[in-house]
Amino acid sequence: MAKIIVFNNDSDRMETYYRGESEPMPYNTNGTLRVREFRGSSNSSTLWTTKRTMQSWNSQRYIYGAPIPVGFAFKRPWEGGHGTQSQHYAGVAFDVGQTLSQTQRTRLWNSANNSGVWSFVEPISLTPTWVHFDKRFGKPACSSGGYPLIKRGSISTYVLIAQDDLNTLGYRTGGLDGIFGAATQNAVKSYQSRVGLTADGIVGCNTWRALQEAVVGTGRTSTTID
Repeated sequence: MAKIIVFNNDSDRMETYYRGESEPMPYNTNGTLRVREFRGSSNSSTLWTTKRTMQSWNSQRYIYGAPIPVGFAFKRPWEGGHGTQSQHYAGVAFDVGQTLSQTQRTRLWNSANNSGVWSFVEPISLTPTWVHFDKRFGKPACSSGGYPLIKRGSISTYVLIAQDDLNTLGYRTGGLDGIFGAATQNAVKSYQSRVGLTADGIVGCNTWRALQEAVVGTGRTSTTID
């Protein structure tokens, strides 16, 4: 049984669901995306995504008109497997089509690229054996891209990433809920002070870089929260 935290972009609230591995993801229609498919190789008992990501999947599956095999979707930062500011850690990205033929993948890529439902579809020249699309949101904190700035009052799966990082590093946020409250702000300030950053409690470009470089792929610790 997986705990699934969903950021409802329409209500700006976090929602929690409990689903078995063979059950459809929250907001998925017609059972086209099961929990185990979204989980992929993640060993976490807690997963997260957004309502709009699931709605985009529903639209993509309808437009493509055939099953879409998922190679990679969700990962927690400490599990690694992707770049330091990968959208997979935010639960809004899919790497799909690894078992399809090149012709089928090209059709899938064209379908995704022309659908208008994704925030980003990676150029086909960069993904020769899979198709990547994601529903990232927010203005990147770094000019080179990546995650958006988050601060006290922010609510999103990006807050979940920061909380996951901080707890894994031993800076307690008082939970893993996607809500940037006082405890998360204090944890950010403590971490910033330790690594020589301005302790303003805001997770911007430099703090994101420091957190993710410190956590991605390092594995679960005794203070990691499930």
